[in-house]
Amino acid sequence: MKSITIRGIEPEVAERLKQLASRQGTSMNRIILEMIHKELGWTKEKRYSRRYSDLDGLFGGWSEEEFQEISSAIEENRQIDRELWL
Repeated sequence: MKSITIRGIEPEVAERLKQLASRQGTSMNRIILEMIHKELGWTKEKRYSRRYSDLDGLFGGWSEEEFQEISSAIEENRQIDRELWL
């Protein structure tokens, strides 16, 4: 692989690249390579990278009272009936 040095990058641009890399958990080098590939039309769409939100309304909608009720029911069912196991 060939290495290329880029000169004249403004500090603001470098900082934004650094922040982007940090958010994505990757290196600045990888971010820049992905940008180059995208600009050249060499990117491939990831097959399973789509995010869906059509079921979001079904999750995370419990009130605190409902959560406590469900947690209590689960905890009751986790108790071992010793008479069955002796």
